[in-house]
Amino acid sequence: MLRIHFTAADLTRVHLAREPDPVWETLLSLHQLNTSRRALPAFTQWRRTARAELAAKGLAAPARMLSALAPASARYWPDFLTPGASADGLETGMEELRATPRSRLRRELDRLAGNRGLPRWTQGLGAGERTALEEVATAFRLVHRTIVAPDWTGTHRTTEADRALRTRTLRDHGVHGLLNSFGPLMVWRPPVLHVRYPEDRDLHLGGQGIRLIPSHFCWNTPIALADPTLPQVLAYPVAHPTAWAPEATRERRADALAALIGRTRARVLASLVTAATTGEIARHLGISASSASEHVAALREVNLADSRREGTSVVHTLTPLGGALLSGDLPVQRPVVQPKFSALPGTASGSRHLTGAPSAIPAT
Repeated sequence: MLRIHFTAADLTRVHLAREPDPVWETLLSLHQLNTSRRALPAFTQWRRTARAELAAKGLAAPARMLSALAPASARYWPDFLTPGASADGLETGMEELRATPRSRLRRELDRLAGNRGLPRWTQGLGAGERTALEEVATAFRLVHRTIVAPDWTGTHRTTEADRALRTRTLRDHGVHGLLNSFGPLMVWRPPVLHVRYPEDRDLHLGGQGIRLIPSHFCWNTPIALADPTLPQVLAYPVAHPTAWAPEATRERRADALAALIGRTRARVLASLVTAATTGEIARHLGISASSASEHVAALREVNLADSRREGTSVVHTLTPLGGALLSGDLPVQRPVVQPKFSALPGTASGSRHLTGAPSAIPAT
């Protein structure tokens, strides 16, 4: 059990990630390549395609590199592999990874080596060699581009369904309701969040708050950081309902939606999975700005899209109704009990990343 202790200040600094984290998804996707097919039927088709793509592009070595640093079976893997800057995208995350101080690299790799043997090439990484760090960053880019990015829309869809539910709960019931909504995976007994976890430890946030990351590829067990002095995150698994389906099935649904509301309008609706301005929609879809504006206006009139001014720009997003139409499924609302809060002081302690996934290097 992981017990995360909140102070009153921490409750004001609970953040829900706005989109899937590309670095976390890349590492956790590699874990899924080694999971029993019977255990995770939702990923059966994806695993088959991912393995074939890695083999076809000769990317077994980059996959093995990342798997050696973050093994699926490990009770620990280094925090520098999941930089906080990845919240702003893969490249921003890789910039932070490449800037990791040598002392931290050595400390975290020594800890990993204490739990399992490491390949010889990690010695250069531990010494802070820039070329070694660049090789790790390149491995992230190649693996992400090959097995995660091609289905990023599907990944975003499953996490956005969870995020929409959590955001609504936060709006209606506050941060206590949000933390209470994660049961049975996590149980909120103020001021402690009890997380189902394969290690017994306490984590005191100490006023720095926490970022909650819904993850498409995380499975069964949430994952936290080891170093309590870092900005804290908790990656947690989202539900994969019947609405999430292999690519071929989703393509058929897209065709049906296009027949219902028109192909271009369906593409505009799908583009709003990520908040965008009219100009960004037009550039992404290769249509005129006036056409993009017309379609967004039509979607807004029937409450499928929402438009808000931010500074000098107008940003368009999906409404919950628009997201439900796009996914073909309504999120299930769960009752929320509003608890009382009493502060509990504490001091920092902790260990690290734990996963419930089995061990193996991805088959290619």
